[in-house]
Amino acid sequence: MLRRFSRPTAVAEMLLRFSGGISILPSNSEYLSPNAILHETRLSTLRHVYPGTLGSTRSFLDFYKFFNKKAIKKEKARLADELNRGYFADIHEFNKNGGKIAVANKTIIPSAVAAKFPDLEVSSPDDRHRFKLPINSENENKMPVRYATLLCLSFRASSQTMEDSWTNPFLHTFSAKGDIQIYKVSFIDSWILSSFPIRNLLLRIMKKSSRPLEHIVYSFGDHYDFRKKLCILNLLTGYAFLLDRSGNIRWQGFGLATQEEVSSLLSATSLLLDEK
Repeated sequence: MLRRFSRPTAVAEMLLRFSGGISILPSNSEYLSPNAILHETRLSTLRHVYPGTLGSTRSFLDFYKFFNKKAIKKEKARLADELNRGYFADIHEFNKNGGKIAVANKTIIPSAVAAKFPDLEVSSPDDRHRFKLPINSENENKMPVRYATLLCLSFRASSQTMEDSWTNPFLHTFSAKGDIQIYKVSFIDSWILSSFPIRNLLLRIMKKSSRPLEHIVYSFGDHYDFRKKLCILNLLTGYAFLLDRSGNIRWQGFGLATQEEVSSLLSATSLLLDEK
C-alpha cells in the first residue's frame, strides 16, 4: 500500500499558484510518489504556460513516424526488386547475348515523343568539381551546350570497353563540326569510396580523356532511382544515349555496337545536327 504524501502535494499546489498555473492534479494525487507528483506538476505547468506544446510534439512524432514508415516501405520494395534481379541473373543474361540486351534504335526518336534524360550529378577528374548532366539550356552549369551529346553509362568495368565501339566512330565522323560532345559516365556505388575524403583522392588518380570533345566523369553514391527512371536492369552491359540540345533522348543503344547500329547512330546524329 502506498504511503500518503500530503506535504509534496501541498508543495506542488503552492508552486503552481506561485507560477500562475492551474492545478489539475488527479484526485488520487495524495497516494502518488513524490516523483510522480512532480512529473504531473511539470506537465500541468507546461500545458498552461505553453498551450499546444505537448500536442505539437506528439503531432511531430506522428508526422515523423508516417514518413519513416514510407521510407521503410520504399526500402522493402527496393530490396525485393534487387533480390528478384540479382547479380547472377545479370551474368546469365550477359553470357547469353554478350551484353546485347536489346537492339539499338534504327531511326531517330521524334522530339515530340522523346523522353527527358534524368538529372545525374557527376564529378570531373580534371578539376574535381561537380555538375549535373545533361548539359542543356535549363542547366545552371554555365558549360557550353551542344546540339548532340553522346552519353555512355558504365556500371561495371566489363562495360567500359563497349563504350569505344560507339564513341570512336561518333567522334571520327563529327569532331570537325564541333557541335557535338561525348560524356562517359562510370558509376561508383560503394559508400566508402563515395565518402568525401576518399572520393577526392580517387578523382586525383582517375582516368582522364585526352580528346577535347570527350569527357570522362564519375557518379558517386546510390543510383537505384536513376536506373529505375531509365529502366536499366543489367549492370554488366553498357548503355549509350544520344541527347539533343534540350536533354531529350533521341536514340539509344546497348552493349557492343554492330556496324548496322553505328550507321543508325551516325544517321540520327546527322538529322539532329540538321535540326538547329
